Amino acid sequence: MQMKKLKSLKDLMIDELKDIQNAEKQIIAALPKMQKKASNPELKSAFSEHLEQTREHVTRLEQVFDILGQKPQGKTCRAMQGIIEEAKEMMEEDAEPSVMDAALIGSAQRVEHYEIAAYGTVRTYAKILGMKDAEKLLQKTLDEEAETDEILSQLAETTVNLEAAEAETAGAGSGRR
Repeated sequence: MQMKKLKSLKDLMIDELKDIQNAEKQIIAALPKMQKKASNPELKSAFSEHLEQTREHVTRLEQVFDILGQKPQGKTCRAMQGIIEEAKEMMEEDAEPSVMDAALIGSAQRVEHYEIAAYGTVRTYAKILGMKDAEKLLQKTLDEEAETDEILSQLAETTVNLEAAEAETAGAGSGRR
């Protein structure tokens, strides 16, 4: 692995942005698989909407790179690779559909929480560096990531996790007498 020298906060910001750019592209590849695996129509819809939103995030990142006069390439987000690999392993499990949906939400929220942390960090760097246009673009994406996380939480708490709990109760009740 080639080491690079980070001489300034701007260098660090560029490095972090490259990481996020790669993470977003990994998410674009993973979301259709998660959508296909989901059984809950609202969850399928949430994944579909977030896929379109993620494509917009990539476009916004390209705009930030333009502001910085940089190319958006050259880094692999190993953290997102790991999060997505865990999601893939989970999707291979033999699970009741509602239980799989609950697991998919958990995986998706791990992704969202990573993104919230990453975007919050680079947005703060942009603010400190006085890059108002970049800051606004990054804040918009940060807001959308937080909103997606909230949508997933609501779906889990009001529907999916309850259905998964009912599946367990129904399974436990059958065959035991």
